[in-house]
Amino acid sequence: MFNDEAQEAVEFKSSWKTERSSKNAGAQTSEIITYEADVQSIHRVDAETQTEEEDEKGKLVFVVEEENPGLVNFILRVYPEVSRQLQANITSHAFDGYEESIDESTSSVSCAHTLMNAALVEDELQVTGLSWNSTGSVIAVSYGRFDHEHWCSHKSALCTWNIDRRAIDPNKPDITIDLSSCLMCIAFHPNLPSVVAGGSFNGEIQVWDTGREDETVIATTGMGSDSHREPVSKVLWTLDSSSKGTKYQILSISGDGKVLVWQMTPGSRDLKLVGGFILQTDSVPRSMRLSKARGDAEMGVTSMSFSHEDRTLFVLGSEAGGVFKCSMTSRGPPVTNVQSSVPLRSPVTFAFSPHFGPVFSVDCSPYHRNLFLTCGTDASVRLYSMLQSKPLFSVEPGAGYLFRVRWSPSRPLVFSVVTADGRLLIYDLKVDRINPVVTLDVTTDKSPVYSLEYNLQRRQTLATGDSQGRIKIWRLSDELTTQSNREEEFLAVIANDTQTE
Repeated sequence: MFNDEAQEAVEFKSSWKTERSSKNAGAQTSEIITYEADVQSIHRVDAETQTEEEDEKGKLVFVVEEENPGLVNFILRVYPEVSRQLQANITSHAFDGYEESIDESTSSVSCAHTLMNAALVEDELQVTGLSWNSTGSVIAVSYGRFDHEHWCSHKSALCTWNIDRRAIDPNKPDITIDLSSCLMCIAFHPNLPSVVAGGSFNGEIQVWDTGREDETVIATTGMGSDSHREPVSKVLWTLDSSSKGTKYQILSISGDGKVLVWQMTPGSRDLKLVGGFILQTDSVPRSMRLSKARGDAEMGVTSMSFSHEDRTLFVLGSEAGGVFKCSMTSRGPPVTNVQSSVPLRSPVTFAFSPHFGPVFSVDCSPYHRNLFLTCGTDASVRLYSMLQSKPLFSVEPGAGYLFRVRWSPSRPLVFSVVTADGRLLIYDLKVDRINPVVTLDVTTDKSPVYSLEYNLQRRQTLATGDSQGRIKIWRLSDELTTQSNREEEFLAVIANDTQTE
């Protein structure tokens, strides 16, 4: 019926619609004219100048136009020679150390204060020690006696004066702390201005806080088995190496030969023994021994001083006259014949030529790592070097026993000594190695002067304490406290020249 079939396409045009046509056209506006311009707000100008080498005549600066040809010729003629001499003076050392004296009064030493505790002077107590606090305004004084023949029965005291007070009473201390035994030595804390440590005749170490109104004792060793068995010769504060330089320990020395290290414990009044050393006869080479004591006999320690550059290095002076270089890091075998809760070792690393009698004082130089001074009953002051056993030189003032020697904190070549005949001697090695440049009569009756301390905060202040219980505060001259050119070099020359002899 139906079949699929494909046929060719057929087209036909519309009879009513015309064919459409298209055209392309373009439009363009007139040409736009533009202009470009630069604007800069900063105005720069570069300029250069260059000096040129001139001859000698060209170097002369004419201040005015001088019509006098004679003057101009004179200046031109002398200028080269004067200029050459001035240039030579710049490199010359001819006037090194010369200081013009502006005022004659600068060469004098005056006594600013004479202090005493009237009640203790009546008891015939002596000044056994002095110490300035960290601000330099307060001086602490320990009272006691050095001439005990048996057990101490004296009442003593720790006294302080503030020298900055307007209404300072020279006969009455600002603070007095009464004690039941002679106080033999004291030392203010390096940073805390009201904390002071002291050692007594009975061997006890105590620490006070003078800022407290009620209980001033903040720590003590008591009289236990670890405490000293002889009078304490010296106490001092030293940094605790385990605290990274933030805490201090107390060192004490005594006639029992011990050097003990004490630690303050927060919340406790007990000083804890954390280390120690002991000085025995076998520390001294046989050729230097002044007695035939057995090798394990204790040697009383009388004085001590730390090196200012190496805080593990210190020097000890002894009752037998021995002088020793010692180390806090000594690791020798502990002694077995002395009872102690901590091991006690010999600290000695080197022995120097001894004095002919007890050594009362040693002091390391703050300006030279190898130099230190000593003095004692043989009436001599000796300058030693850490590098050799014999003293570099010795001075004998002819004043009897010498009780204290101290380097000046401001002048490398100046040191002071106090004597048994009541004098204060000040030496200046730049001027004279043998004779003192200043001699002061501290006591009118030639009684001994036992104590001497420079004020580290006020370099022109020096204190002495005597056997009559009086303290004198001295004001030093500019000449004795102002360092001149090349002083430290001169001190090094003294050390080096003598060491090569």
